[in-house]
Amino acid sequence: MNENVSLNLENTVVIFNADIEGSKDFAGKVSNAFYKCNLAKNAPKICALDDMPESVSFAIAIGGDGTLLKCARYYSKLNIPVFGFNMGRLGYLSQALPNELEYVIEKIKNKDYRLEERLMLKSSANNIALNDMVIKKELNARTSVLDLYINDLPVCSYMADGLIISTPTGSTAYALSAGGPVITPGMDCFLIVPICPHTLTARPIVISSSETVTVKMCENAGYQITADGQDTKHFTKEVVITKNENCAKLLLLNKDKKDFYRILREKLHWGVAPHKC
Repeated sequence: MNENVSLNLENTVVIFNADIEGSKDFAGKVSNAFYKCNLAKNAPKICALDDMPESVSFAIAIGGDGTLLKCARYYSKLNIPVFGFNMGRLGYLSQALPNELEYVIEKIKNKDYRLEERLMLKSSANNIALNDMVIKKELNARTSVLDLYINDLPVCSYMADGLIISTPTGSTAYALSAGGPVITPGMDCFLIVPICPHTLTARPIVISSSETVTVKMCENAGYQITADGQDTKHFTKEVVITKNENCAKLLLLNKDKKDFYRILREKLHWGVAPHKC
């Protein structure tokens, strides 16, 4: 869902990832730029990723995709939009590089942006995800037998290293590397992908986001479910995954009408023909 509305910038916070070199210094530059360009009456507050405040109107994440994911999860329950500067590696979700600060300021000043709501997942183990939930054994890399139920109806049993339940946003992350399809972010669906399945018949499944997914374990062992590669919870017998009641809200710049496909080409080199010798 896209929303062409104005941002409330009066209580903006700039959040940096201390594990990424230079992120704190750049956060200071972003705060100063906002103030000098009269986007806010006061310079935005600067906070570390592990100390995010709640009383804000807009959050700017400085780091990589992991930084943006953590900010988006945290602020989803507060309906606060998030924008990301990439100082990490791929930077698929982050909208801009540090050298594009002036460009970003100009876009925001001219209200040349949109707010996009992204579906999220929640689990009965009490975690939420913007990209994906990954289910694996806790202590070893042996294959597991995982029984998949949708709306309490048996679908299949996977013998695999694990299972990925992904949102459309996360379809270009772990799910893609595990053999899943690319899904445009606006789709109202979820993706289920087995990790290294030990059978030729196991294939990814795309389902409606209104479905209830239950994964039951066939062995008496410890399992874990990890949200966005960051928040891990533990369980034993089964875990239930559904659509989260809140969406993540991302601020996207209006570079062109096909941002998603442009990023596929630029970041993942999607559909690029081999160069001639």
